[in-house]
Amino acid sequence: MSTILAIETSTELASAALLYQGELIARQSAGTQTHSDAILPMIQQLLADAGLALSQCDALAFGVGPGSFTGVRTACGVVQGLAFGCDRPVVPVVTLEAAAQACRDENPQASDVLAILDARMGEVYWARYRARTDGGWETLAEPALSSAAQVPVEGRPHACGNGLSVYAEHFSANFCTAAFASVQPQAMPHARQVATLGQVHFSAGLALPAQQAQPLYLRNKVALTTAEREVRDAAKGVA
Repeated sequence: MSTILAIETSTELASAALLYQGELIARQSAGTQTHSDAILPMIQQLLADAGLALSQCDALAFGVGPGSFTGVRTACGVVQGLAFGCDRPVVPVVTLEAAAQACRDENPQASDVLAILDARMGEVYWARYRARTDGGWETLAEPALSSAAQVPVEGRPHACGNGLSVYAEHFSANFCTAAFASVQPQAMPHARQVATLGQVHFSAGLALPAQQAQPLYLRNKVALTTAEREVRDAAKGVA
């Protein structure tokens, strides 16, 4: 079994995980302002706990996005620097896929998963996956950015991600009962899932040279204008 070091910083929780000899250990730290400061000490602690040098890892996996603009850049930059330093490949893992994996970790029956993450600015990131027998996921709907109302729901998938709670006015209890097989807003991307999926992707030959690590962005701008915020707030008032 491969040794995979993984990091995930696309949400308000920064996390690192190490998959070694079939055992998964992880560390985490809350607070988006401290991700860049917290991630390297967590990595060092994980390696020290396992008695490993970074060069003994087979690959470095990271949450490629979509997510926080600063967060996915942090993950990409950190993993690139580490991979260059130890001459190891990188394995990008889509954060929505990691959320789907978190959903299935909590509910083994969740084989058809719609992952919905808060994208702020009145929108969500979403994608739909079907579990494969090799431990990975088949992408049924590619990662997308839209309003909550534009997320297509059919066939009663299991739903996960904080977009369900942030936009609860749309994903209401009655709506969820009718449309979803289960609802797990707490199932979010974490380095544990990035490590697990990183191993699947690494075994499938999907590792990349460090210089090819690039964040996955679905949005070009990271803030609303004053006029756009006024329109959004007025719409909320009407709702």
